[in-house]
Amino acid sequence: MNETHDPTGFLGERMRGLRKRRGLTLAQLADAAGLSIGYISQLERNLASPSIPALVNIAKGLGVTVQWFFAGDAPVPEDERGYVIRRDNRLSLRYAGGIVDELLTPKLSLQVEMIYTRMPAGTESAQSYSHEGDEVGFVLQGQLEIWIGERHFLLNAGDTCSYASSEPHRYRNPGPGEAIVLWAISPPSF
Repeated sequence: MNETHDPTGFLGERMRGLRKRRGLTLAQLADAAGLSIGYISQLERNLASPSIPALVNIAKGLGVTVQWFFAGDAPVPEDERGYVIRRDNRLSLRYAGGIVDELLTPKLSLQVEMIYTRMPAGTESAQSYSHEGDEVGFVLQGQLEIWIGERHFLLNAGDTCSYASSEPHRYRNPGPGEAIVLWAISPPSF
């Protein structure tokens, strides 16, 4: 599967900056995240994009949630800050294979976060991952194949799923077209 790269360098810079502020070496972060030193180095230099499970593990190793890595740079009018996110001003995160998550929640302090995910055909989070909280997924377009623990489901547009995020889970888009999924996670832990 081809990887997409962050042309702005935001993810790598943010990851390296936080690692250094935490006083961690590449080796220490790699060990905490269960990843290789070389892979962490490639991510920090924007030579690779992370898989979803890798970013979850890196976030845990750095003591933050994945939400901390979302990027965006458009200015927000003062009266809308913390209340409104305009379509063209969503914070986003790009993963290996072209999966894109867009954060829909304007306040990071709320008890729920919403994420809009676009998955090209054939993309997946091949490795199961887990985190704190509960999740609800609503398939807006296409198909979503999801594994929750030992269970396996195929969801179509209009279908939903919900589960404890602490259960190992992974998903893929088996369809011929793009899948779009709206996720609600409470409390914000992704």
